[in-house]
Amino acid sequence: MSMRLTKVLIAALALSVSSAVCRADNFSFTGNFSDINEVQLFTFSVGATSTVTLRTYGYAGGTNSAGQLIAEGGFDPILALFQGTGPTAIQIGQNDDGGCGFVPSDSVSGECWDTYLQLTNLAAGDYTVSIQDYANFANGPTLGDGFSGGALTGGTFIDFDGHNRDSHWAFDVLGVESAGNPTQPPTSPVPEPSSIALLGTGLAGLVTGVRRRMSA
Repeated sequence: MSMRLTKVLIAALALSVSSAVCRADNFSFTGNFSDINEVQLFTFSVGATSTVTLRTYGYAGGTNSAGQLIAEGGFDPILALFQGTGPTAIQIGQNDDGGCGFVPSDSVSGECWDTYLQLTNLAAGDYTVSIQDYANFANGPTLGDGFSGGALTGGTFIDFDGHNRDSHWAFDVLGVESAGNPTQPPTSPVPEPSSIALLGTGLAGLVTGVRRRMSA
């Protein structure tokens, strides 16, 4: 095997490993609350400094990153973001209303009250995101400081304008390495089949070239 071909093989393998380690992917979560002051926590990991977007779909509906059609009519959501995991995680962001320039309006209320939280140059590391009903805001400055428990009273899901809503929620974590519920192992992104096929074809071609050179 020539030195040049050896270098090509090493470079190709290094590129494939680097792509796998630093790959950013999208993750979708859906569910229902059993109580207006319930909070659900999720963790995600960022492999390298990047732009990460968190957005919800339950209030006005839409199609999430997994291609699932989400119905409108859910509660008015809040997303809070913390750097780290566990009680000492530091709150670094919180969003209630994404605004009509970023999320659609609900057909009943006419409001654009889904959440859109985008962070540019988010450093590599582990993060926690919470989803809760308005106005159950995170107290901060740490996750251990809990939440206000200030969801609109009455025991049922209702928005600020008095419209009845239901318990379903849906949100995406976009541009991260892995994401999941803290009570379960985080899921790892899998390269798209086409990417795997192209990578396999490229390496197969290199190996075939090696064999031919050796047998010549």
